[in-house]
Amino acid sequence: MANQNPFSAIELFTSALRSNIIPNQEYLLQGSVIDSSAEVLHNRLRGLCDAAETGPETFHDHEMCFSLKASNPGGTPQQQQPFLLRVRRALDHPEYPWQLRYLGQPELGDKNQPTVLRSCIDIACTPNVVEFLSELGCRIEFEYVLKGYLFRKGRMKVTMSKIFRMGQAKSPDSLESVTGSYLVELSLLAPSGQDAVADEIKVFAEQLRPLVHLEKIDYRRLQQPFT
Repeated sequence: MANQNPFSAIELFTSALRSNIIPNQEYLLQGSVIDSSAEVLHNRLRGLCDAAETGPETFHDHEMCFSLKASNPGGTPQQQQPFLLRVRRALDHPEYPWQLRYLGQPELGDKNQPTVLRSCIDIACTPNVVEFLSELGCRIEFEYVLKGYLFRKGRMKVTMSKIFRMGQAKSPDSLESVTGSYLVELSLLAPSGQDAVADEIKVFAEQLRPLVHLEKIDYRRLQQPFT
């Protein structure tokens, strides 16, 4: 049998995207719960989600957000949006690979879409990814530490996390709590064209009311200055 030239990694990745077998779309709802009510929500999630006997996973992560500004001065405002990349490492499991995540701009135009929809690609990488991004011209915008719980319900993922600001020493040991509440995120990664899963997420979110109201957040409103 004649030898065949192997596809390059880029060709394989592009082919997989076109075949809709790579989960590259994130469906997302977000909300918050104050610290005094967090235990009640935790117990509710434990009863609704998988592995109720063993309980949720815990995480303690350091995340950095990088931006690469688009060199398109004559383009539209949407085309001039910076390219955002996030790097996350597990502080409680330093042996784990680091994670590089690309997040696209949220799609909020369709009012019938029950969740935020955005492009999302996750890649495992080595610790020198920060140096690599700096060499590419990326600039770190902000960083923080997340500590919390991860629940799973089928393909859906629910996280309850406290956000901490790193002190002047930039050490994970010098942490300052940002708010007196937990950030709650309900998300699902799926290949393109599976918009029906958004209804599945919405139904599950309704089961968590009134403990937490998970909503489709319009990030554009958050970016507007107060008047």
